[in-house]
Amino acid sequence: MQKPNLLVVFADQWRGTAVGFRDEQVLTPNIDKFAETSFYTEEAVTGCPLCSPYRGELLTGRHTAFTGIFGNCMTGYNFALAEDEICISDILKKEGYRTGYIGKWHLDMPERNSCVNPLSGAEGWDAYTPPGRRRHGFDYWYAYNASNNHLHQHYWHNTAEKLYASEWSPIHETGKAIDFIEKSSNAPFALFLSWNPPHPPFSEVPKEYSSLYKEEKIRFCQNVQGSRFDNQTGELGIQSEKELREAACQYFGAVSGLDEQFGRLLDYLKKKELLDNTIILLTADHGEHLGSHGYVGKHTWFEESIGIPFILRYPSKVPQGKNNIFIQTVDIFPTLFGIMGLAIPDTVQGRDLSKYIENGTRPEQDRAFSSAYVSRDIFLEAYKNTGKDFRKSGWRCIKTPEYKYVIEKGYMPNCQVRHWLYSRENDPYEMTPLITNDFKENEVMKKLHEELWAHLIEIGDMIYLS
Repeated sequence: MQKPNLLVVFADQWRGTAVGFRDEQVLTPNIDKFAETSFYTEEAVTGCPLCSPYRGELLTGRHTAFTGIFGNCMTGYNFALAEDEICISDILKKEGYRTGYIGKWHLDMPERNSCVNPLSGAEGWDAYTPPGRRRHGFDYWYAYNASNNHLHQHYWHNTAEKLYASEWSPIHETGKAIDFIEKSSNAPFALFLSWNPPHPPFSEVPKEYSSLYKEEKIRFCQNVQGSRFDNQTGELGIQSEKELREAACQYFGAVSGLDEQFGRLLDYLKKKELLDNTIILLTADHGEHLGSHGYVGKHTWFEESIGIPFILRYPSKVPQGKNNIFIQTVDIFPTLFGIMGLAIPDTVQGRDLSKYIENGTRPEQDRAFSSAYVSRDIFLEAYKNTGKDFRKSGWRCIKTPEYKYVIEKGYMPNCQVRHWLYSRENDPYEMTPLITNDFKENEVMKKLHEELWAHLIEIGDMIYLS
């Protein structure tokens, strides 16, 4: 029996509603058409709404508490994907797949952690990942660790020489993806294509895409209020509604640009008669507030941050249409292997949801979990100085069809613990939560707390309650 190919395309900071079939102001004709012949869910949740933790969960199928990637791989700290982790790519290579990774990696420690002037020329959080175990079974490599120069991006292949693109990074990377597939005729391929846009800076998008949108015609949902929109973790953001409207044109423009590149991929696969024998997953690492709740950026439990697109196509096994199964990041690895008929390694902690997807059903206990931890040096240093465990910081969340419940410790050691409860039916924009210092005051909150706490104990992901 012929093995299916695998194509996983994921964008950075692309929220779940920023697509035409969920928000008609967003122009994504190729993705909309793709969704019509695919499975999709509106209940996909990132396990941790931050670039590096998500990528660790995606590739290993293990929760952040086990990968140890609690924050972004950044200068001064040792967050990185361990060489001995068993990744989806390691297994696929052993199964005879030609494996490839293109785009943003963000799972290596910055080279500046160990060398002031690395031979690769890596700056800031960036790093050249040389051939070997740190590439985790990827045969073809055309990637960078962390850089946001979308209009003049650089990459590394198999040497420390920087290779620069002369076009918008998704255009360049999609071309490399097509080249990779073209050269994979002698074996099934498994390609992970990691587009950085629409991640900031929002201005780094070709004018041909941002000009598709007009500031005065942008429609914000009702939880966008006020005139200043900073990051929830304290970094300065956008200082006026006019600036927010300009950013929205650029953000949605980047999404429309991604739609065009996704169309290129689909057209190529169809032309080469590979489309129906390729499992295609289109998703994202996390979302973007874009003004909702007074924020820009990510790293909160709000839907704009944790809700992501999840569109899966493989017509011989996956029925088309919406089925709102709750899927979180650690479920992707085992679910793909379930569809492919491959043995799931014991190290994987996520659920194999393939049978539910294939049968059009949902698990009885349908829910998802998400977590976030301290993510900036000022928070990490504060925990270090007080002798407290930064891994027990941030917030933990459970999402069910009816409710969302959150334990919030915050990002500083002296923050008071709060508990948040949202009714998803009565408060779809998450504007009127019940907030308390004692979860036992409310029966629904108490029940959800018990369920969330049991999950946290099971995966070793504790949080301070006082």
